[in-house]
Amino acid sequence: MANTTKLKKELGLFDVFSISTGAMFSSGFFLLPGLASQYTGPSVFLAYLLAGLLIMPAMFSMAEISTALPRSGGAYFFLDRSLGPLMGTIGGLGTYFSLLFKTSFAIIGIGAYAVMFWDVPVKGVALSATLFFMLLNLVGAKKTSGLQNIFVIFLIIVLCAFIVDGLSNIFFTSNIEIPQNNKHFSPLLTNGFEGLITTAGFVFVSYLGLTQITSVAEEIKNPERNIPLGMLLSLVVTGLIYVLGVFIMVSIIEPNQLATEMAPAAAAAKHLFRWLPGNVGVYLMTGAAMAAFASTGNAGLLASSRFPLAMGRDKLFPPIFSKVNKKGIPAPAILLTSGLILFFILVLTEEGIVKLASTFQLLVFMFINFSVIVFRKSNIDTYDPGYRSPLYPGMQVAGIFISVVLIIYMGWTTILFTAFIIALGYIWYYYYARRRVKREGAIFHWFALLGKYQYQDLENEFMGILKEKGLRRGDPFDETIIRARITHLDKPFNYEELTDYIAEGFAVEMHAPKEELIKEFYATSPIEPALIIPKVSILYAKNEGIDHPSLHIVVTKEPGVRKPVHKGGISSEDYIRIFFFLVNPKAESRQQLRMLSRLVDIIERQNFLTEALAITSDRALKEYLLHNEHYVTVELIPGTNQAEVIGKQLKEIKLPEEVLVALIERDGETITPHGATVLQKYDVLTIIGEPKSINILIDKYIGRPIDN
Repeated sequence: MANTTKLKKELGLFDVFSISTGAMFSSGFFLLPGLASQYTGPSVFLAYLLAGLLIMPAMFSMAEISTALPRSGGAYFFLDRSLGPLMGTIGGLGTYFSLLFKTSFAIIGIGAYAVMFWDVPVKGVALSATLFFMLLNLVGAKKTSGLQNIFVIFLIIVLCAFIVDGLSNIFFTSNIEIPQNNKHFSPLLTNGFEGLITTAGFVFVSYLGLTQITSVAEEIKNPERNIPLGMLLSLVVTGLIYVLGVFIMVSIIEPNQLATEMAPAAAAAKHLFRWLPGNVGVYLMTGAAMAAFASTGNAGLLASSRFPLAMGRDKLFPPIFSKVNKKGIPAPAILLTSGLILFFILVLTEEGIVKLASTFQLLVFMFINFSVIVFRKSNIDTYDPGYRSPLYPGMQVAGIFISVVLIIYMGWTTILFTAFIIALGYIWYYYYARRRVKREGAIFHWFALLGKYQYQDLENEFMGILKEKGLRRGDPFDETIIRARITHLDKPFNYEELTDYIAEGFAVEMHAPKEELIKEFYATSPIEPALIIPKVSILYAKNEGIDHPSLHIVVTKEPGVRKPVHKGGISSEDYIRIFFFLVNPKAESRQQLRMLSRLVDIIERQNFLTEALAITSDRALKEYLLHNEHYVTVELIPGTNQAEVIGKQLKEIKLPEEVLVALIERDGETITPHGATVLQKYDVLTIIGEPKSINILIDKYIGRPIDN
C-alpha cells in the first residue's frame, strides 16, 4: 500500500503575504518604471494601478484552484488537469518561459545597479550572477519562510521610508513641486489611452509574484482563508507601494532621463533622505534593490527549474529532467533553466524580455481563468476548493477578455513569438508526448455531460489530493465518530442481508427511504478504487432525508462477510472484517468525500486491522479512530488531580473553551453524557476539542492521562 508523504501545514497568513510580496518587489519597482515611461510618459504610475486591478480575476482563479489542487508545478499542473496534457504542455511552456524572462530581467537589475559603483558591463554582471545562482542551486540552497519574512519586512520599511520622505518633500516642502505645478506631469498621457493600456500590459510582469504562493499551497494552515486573504493583502500593499513610489520617481526625475534610467529608484533617492548623512539614502536604496534582485533571481531560477521536473515526471518532457540527485536536487532541470536564462540575457534587450514575460503570463492567466469554468462545469465531486472565486463566471470571462486585449496591445512581435511557442508546444506534444501520456483533463468530464467520454482516473487522482489535504475546519468528522453506532456481529450474515439491516437502521433514524440507501451503498463511482482496502469496506450514501452525517461500524467474526470487489475492471471477492457505512446529506457531497478520505487515511495506518480487531471496548475503538491532537482520555481516580470533579454534574465543571465531554465509559458500558450527568469514581471521559484547549486539560490532569 503506497504511503503519501504529507508536508507540514506550517505557513500562516503572514507567511503567505511575505512569500507573495517578496516575489514582486524587485525589477518591477527598482528597474522597470523608466522603461515603462517610454510608452505613456508621467502616467506610468497609473499604469501600475491599472495592472494591479486587471490581475485580480487571475488572482481569484489561482486562489480557488490552488486550494483544490495543491501540487508542485503550479499553473502547469492546473492546466494539465483541467484542459488536458496538450494545453498542459502549452501552458507549462508558457509559464516556464514567463518565469525565465522574469528571472532574467531581475538578474539584469543586479548589473544595472552595479554600474552605479563600478565600471562594469551590465550584462557581464548579469551572466556572472546567473552562473553563481546556478552553482548555489546545484549545491542546494534551502529557503525558509523565516528568512523571507525578515527580508520582506526590511524591504517594506525601506520602501515606506522612501514613499513617506518623497510625499512629504512633494506636498510639504518647496524642494519638489506639487503635480499641478510640476512640468514633469504635462502632458499626463503622452500616447493617449492606448499608451496607458500598452503600459499596463508591459508592467504586468511586476505582479507575477502574486501567484507564486500556489507552489506551497499544501503547506499553508487554513488555506481557504489564508491563501486568498494573503494574496489580496499582498496585492493591496504592493500596488500602493508601486503606485506611490513610481509617482515620486516621476515627480523627481526629468522625463527624458526617466525614460532611459535603468536605476530610477536610486536616482530618485539622490534627492531624498536629506536627513541622513552623505549618500546613505542612495546606498540604502541600492542595497535594498540588490537584495531584491538577488532574492528574486535565485528564487526564480529555483522555481522555474521545477517546471521541467514536473513535466518530466508527467512524461511531457524527456525523463532525464525528472531525475534528482542524492541530495534531492534536480540537476538536469537546473542546468537547462540556467542555460536558457544565459541565452536570453545575451540575445534579448531588456524591453524585449519584459514584453515577452508579460505576454506569456497573460496567456497563461487566460487559460487559468478558463480552467475554473471547466472545473466547475465538469461536476467532479473531488474538485473541492476551500475558497471559491467571487462573481463566477463573470470574473473569469472578464479575466479572459483582459488577457486578450492586453496581448493585442503588446504588439505584433510578442504576439508572433507567443504563437511560435504555442505551435512549438503543439508540435512537441503531437510528436513526443502524446504516445507517452494516457490521461485527459477535466474538460472531458464537461464533454461527458454533453454525451462525450470522460477520463475516470482523474477523479481518482483528485481523491488522492483530497486525502492529502485532510478535513476542512468545521467538518464534523470527530463528532460523527463519537456518535457512531458499533455492531459486533455474533451470527453469520451475507453481504446483502447486512446492507439491508444497516439501511433499515438509517432509514428509521433519518427518515430516508431504505431502498434508495441500499441502491447508493451498492453503487460504484470513479473514486471506488481509492476506497478498496483488504478486509475493510467503506460504503457510503447521500439522501435528501439525511440532515447530518452518521456512521455505523460493523465488526465481524472470522472469516468475515463475503463481499464482491471491483477494481480496474477486474471482479473478485473479499472477506470483510470491518465495515464502515457512512451517510451524509445530499447537498454535502464534497464534505462526504473529505470524511471518506479521512477514513481511508486512518485505515491505511500500519497494522490497522490487527489493532482495531483487538479492541473490545466501543469507547476504545472510537478513540483509536480519532487518535489525534483533538482528544484526550481522562480516568477519574481518587487521589489524583482529576478527582476534584467526582460527584459533580457535568454542567458544573469549568472546562476550557471549545472542548466537549463526548463519551463516558462506566462499568464497561459506553454512555453519551448530558449536562445533568453526575461523574463517578473510575469513569473514563473522552474529551474532544481544539488542540490548544486539549493541551490545557493535559497539563491540568497530567497525573493520569490514558493512552490507548
